Amino acid sequence: MTKKPTRVRFAPSPTGPLHVGGVRTALFNYLFAKKNDGAFVLRIEDTDKKREVEGAEKYILDSLKWCGISVDEGPKIGGEYGPYRQSERNRLYNKEIESLLDSGHAYYAFDSEEELSNQRKECEKKGETFMYNWRNRLELKNSLSMQKKEVEMLISRGEKHVVRFLSPKDKTIETFDIVRGHSRIDSNLIDDKILIKADGTPTYHFANIVDDHHMKITHVIRGEEWLPSLALHQLLYESFGWEKPLFAHLPLILNPSGKGKLSKRSGEKSGFPVFPIKWRGDVSFEGFREFGILPSGLVNYLATLGWTPDEEAEILEITELIKLFELEKVVSAGANFDLEKLKWNNHKHIQNTKDKILVEELCVCFNEAKSLNEKLLIKAVGLVKERANTVKDLWGLLNYLFYDPIKFDEKSVTRIKKEGLEKILSAILLQCKSASGEEVFINDLKAWGEENNIGAGQIMMSLRVVLVGSLNGVDLQKIVSFVGLKNVARRASRFLGTNI
Repeated sequence: MTKKPTRVRFAPSPTGPLHVGGVRTALFNYLFAKKNDGAFVLRIEDTDKKREVEGAEKYILDSLKWCGISVDEGPKIGGEYGPYRQSERNRLYNKEIESLLDSGHAYYAFDSEEELSNQRKECEKKGETFMYNWRNRLELKNSLSMQKKEVEMLISRGEKHVVRFLSPKDKTIETFDIVRGHSRIDSNLIDDKILIKADGTPTYHFANIVDDHHMKITHVIRGEEWLPSLALHQLLYESFGWEKPLFAHLPLILNPSGKGKLSKRSGEKSGFPVFPIKWRGDVSFEGFREFGILPSGLVNYLATLGWTPDEEAEILEITELIKLFELEKVVSAGANFDLEKLKWNNHKHIQNTKDKILVEELCVCFNEAKSLNEKLLIKAVGLVKERANTVKDLWGLLNYLFYDPIKFDEKSVTRIKKEGLEKILSAILLQCKSASGEEVFINDLKAWGEENNIGAGQIMMSLRVVLVGSLNGVDLQKIVSFVGLKNVARRASRFLGTNI
């Protein structure tokens, strides 16, 4: 038997910015597809027009692109099984719902919201939960309890109605999930879900089954929140007589405390975003990009939330993740989002990233960086990136290379305010004029110290405070070579005039 080509899909709704949980789902689909030489499909599930947010679809595409998750088929890309927006596939849904109605696996229901609300209230009085299924469907207003002519008359005059699935009675549904294994569900606990809403649009349960079948999806890899729907979806496949795909429900990403799903609020409380890139809407939100996280750092970290490679290596590029990824090794337990682990991971990726790319990301975080000489900025990033956990850290680590210190660290100034400081500052100014170049400046200054019985340590600390504003910073010789003797002299002169 010929093995089917692997096809997976990521199917977000354009109802707002893409959460990192969604990015993780897209990533696992992408890794699995590429590991198996398959296709990664993006499908936009936009049937709920009331909740659709302008710009959300573009944001999803931009986020995936920034993360390095390339789409094989999807909106604006095309493919053999399009269109890839559900709102453009209504003809297909209409055809398939007719198939279920004809086979008796679905039926029309004309119950009004008020009538259903009354039913719920009656159940609440009895301490029961209202379910629309075999227990009461013949007592309600639908094509199972009504005469065929009456149903046809109501439909012909445009009576508001939905189409419901006819869930079976007294059936044990056996399901299998790659992550969670085998389960058995009693069909009596499943209600007759709405497949087509009163406005004629399909529900998620119906549309995603139809789309996955017609797009030849072999593996449905999605979030844990859809696990309770697995039995219903399997019943729908059986009702159509279609071969079902394999399912894998990914574990939740939890907030740092481990109590509850990671949300925008819990992220804000812990001091980090939960979106990949900046969202620009009625209310704008910063993303991990603006926070200073590299796409490779975010992707590497998200891959470890629910899965751990057998290899000992922790710092992996997306090409390496593809080679190592095993869907069968994904665990079912939720994973806490650990900001410090993400920053450690990001630090390692900063070291492995070309300085030019780091400059591009730095300019996203700081508009001021855009006005600086690009070649010099690339050089500066190369000098300081060893110490950076985020791209934003780079700015604080390098800005003294471009700007004279405005404030001076009090503790650092206290350490150099000793007898001979004024003499050292004067010597710095003199050496700036007489030195034959930046390369020999430090050695000439040390030689002057030996002649004047002043320790090299005291001289170097004084010079560092003058140039940096504190006792931090990269190698002094590198700082002097970068800023030039003219700027060294200016900074020494300013410090001499304001701090002595």
